[in-house]
Amino acid sequence: MTEFMRNSDAFTWAMESDPRLRSTVVTVILLDRSPDWGEVRDRFEAVTAAVPMLRQRVVASPPPAPPRWEYAPDFDLDFHMRRMTAPKPATTDTVLEIARIAAMEDFDRARPLWEATLVDGLENDCAAVVLKFHHALTDGVGGVQIAMILFDLSEVHERHGPVAALPEVPPPSWLRGYRETARYDARLAADALIGTLKFAPKLLSQSILRPVDSVSSATELAASVYRTMRPVRRRGSPLMSKRSLIRRLGVLEVPFAQLRTAAHRGGGALNDAFVAGVAGGLRRYHEKHGVTVGDLHLTMPMSLRAEGDAIGGNRITIMRFDVPVGIADPVQRIQQIHQRTGSVRREKSLPYTQWIAGALNMMPRWYIGSILRNVDFLCSDVPGIPVPVFLGGARVLTQYAFGPTIGSAVNVTLLTYVDTCTLGVDVDTGAIPDYDVFLDCLTDGFDEVLAVGVS
Repeated sequence: MTEFMRNSDAFTWAMESDPRLRSTVVTVILLDRSPDWGEVRDRFEAVTAAVPMLRQRVVASPPPAPPRWEYAPDFDLDFHMRRMTAPKPATTDTVLEIARIAAMEDFDRARPLWEATLVDGLENDCAAVVLKFHHALTDGVGGVQIAMILFDLSEVHERHGPVAALPEVPPPSWLRGYRETARYDARLAADALIGTLKFAPKLLSQSILRPVDSVSSATELAASVYRTMRPVRRRGSPLMSKRSLIRRLGVLEVPFAQLRTAAHRGGGALNDAFVAGVAGGLRRYHEKHGVTVGDLHLTMPMSLRAEGDAIGGNRITIMRFDVPVGIADPVQRIQQIHQRTGSVRREKSLPYTQWIAGALNMMPRWYIGSILRNVDFLCSDVPGIPVPVFLGGARVLTQYAFGPTIGSAVNVTLLTYVDTCTLGVDVDTGAIPDYDVFLDCLTDGFDEVLAVGVS
């Protein structure tokens, strides 16, 4: 009945003491017509059975244990699923405005952390679904796994088996949290003891046989952990210096094949070309304002999800490093980004992500903020669904994902769908007040990179 948050999810949860660091994710699904509402509701009910966290709320635990997931005693699917008719002009911009408001609103923390809104009456008889969830529920790859339960591969509905009944939720007890915490602490101590008994002999023999290598390895690990935990003391951009609670959302689409070709010709991967496109847009935005820019601080989620991991919860680590935004040549920019991201992916601290997150959870809230507030921008690359899909009999035209800024000036999230890379742009208007100018610069930045992929 009780499962404690992973340390990384607890970190995501705790940092929201500063509302500018909220981890709300919004996804917009555009449909060619209004779907069968009953079928959509049934599919979401099936998803909540497959991912128990969608029926659970977060409950605080006595220190030092992290918060825990418990089934919500008053779970009501119809509270989380809404339906509305789009106000005029009923365009994609109308849907983005609905999504923008959703992204800025906090959750009712007495309930599960998600909402889904069907928007009917769009132009050309189209419809949309605006899905909002807290990042602690799942990461981008897990979200795509959820989508495969939600969607069909044709207009004909695939029948699923009966949905599991909700478990009986006992009345809350004031002693329960302490009992669960005691069990958590006992399990933690047992794991530590087993780990010591398992690895101590090996470490001892290595230190005797190869003392220099052992010291060097320990030093490298300590340096890697420091790079992961260190605060960023100042922003790289003198232009995007302010932060606020107001957001603007925008979208951009680029051809998947052309972006991938540009990446290969630049000696990098798709993600490198994606980050290079964002970096090019940032360079142009600074030039538009007469500001010279060099390196900027980037936060990039990195997936640690392995085969067999549960859909719920995050399996990512957040890496921070500098990106050469000031390089005008797109090929050189891709090459440099490839080298730097490669170094980050080889960090010795990666296997210790949960340990590091646990240590950060013990830090004062101001320290957590110092790690994130001075980051300039955030990029996230999510491999999406490679084939056309349907929801409630309606064809999915496209999908956009909008990740949280968590202290940065802008988050650009790439989500692939069939042969298109869709970009969801989440802008903090305190940092970037002229959103339209920024979106034009971002478009030009990707045009630079895409030109590399033209034969």
